[in-house]
Amino acid sequence: MKKRNTRFECLGKVILLLVFMSLFGITRSVQAEFRFQGGANFMLGYPQGEFKENMSNTGIGGAFEFSYSPKPFPLAIGVSLGYLQYGKETRHEPFSPTIPDVTVEVVTTNNIMLGHLFLRIQNKRGYFQPYLDGLIGFNYLFTDTKIQNINHPEYSEIASSTNIEDNVFSYGGGGGLMIRIHTGNAYKDSTRTDSEGQRKKYSLLLDFRVRYIKGGETEYLKKGSIRREDGKVYYDITESRTDLLTTHIGLVVEF
Repeated sequence: MKKRNTRFECLGKVILLLVFMSLFGITRSVQAEFRFQGGANFMLGYPQGEFKENMSNTGIGGAFEFSYSPKPFPLAIGVSLGYLQYGKETRHEPFSPTIPDVTVEVVTTNNIMLGHLFLRIQNKRGYFQPYLDGLIGFNYLFTDTKIQNINHPEYSEIASSTNIEDNVFSYGGGGGLMIRIHTGNAYKDSTRTDSEGQRKKYSLLLDFRVRYIKGGETEYLKKGSIRREDGKVYYDITESRTDLLTTHIGLVVEF
C-alpha cells in the first residue's frame, strides 16, 4: 500500500507541475502570440486492460490535429484524428478457380481510427511548452481485405471488402511537451503598419505526447481471426473494451 500511495503522490506532483508550467510559463517568452496550431505526428498504440489480454500487438500509425486558442487564456480547443494498424496478413492466391494461372496478393489489415475533440491547457509564450489534454470522441475498429496486383509496382487495388466494423465512444487524457525550434515570417500583412507587424509570423515546434484513451466495449477481429475452410470463411470474433495508451512524436506549426 505504501508503494502504491507513493506512486500516486509522485504522479500527482508531476501533473501539478505540468499545470503550473502551462498556466504561468516558467521559460523565456517570445513576443509573437499565436492563435492556431496544426500538426502531424507518428503514433504508437499499446492495448491496455482487456484489450491487451486479447491482443498484444502494438499499433503503428499517425495522427493529425488542429486547435484554436482564445487570446486571453492559456487554453486551446481542437480536433484530433488518428489511424493505427494493429495487424496485417498477406498471402498469394489464384485469381479464381477458373483462372488459376493468374496470381494475386490478398492483404487483410486490422485497423483503428481515433477521432477526438480536446481541451488543452498550454502557455504558448515559452520555448518549452508543457501541456495537458482532456479528450472525448470515438474509436472506430475495422478489418478489411483487398486484392492487389502483385506485378504492378504500386500494388494497385483490384477489389476490397470490409470484414467487420464498429464504432464506440471513447474518452481520455494526456500530456506532452512542445519545443519551439524556429520562428519566422510567412507573408506580409497589408492591414498592419507597425514595424513588427509587417509580416505574419509562424513558429515550428517538436511535439512529444502521451495519451490514455478509454474505449467502449465492441466486437473486433485480430491477426489470425479469419479462417478459410472448404471455400468458406469463418470469423473468430473477440469482444472487449478497447483501452489504448498512445505515444506520439511529431511537428507542429503555429500561426
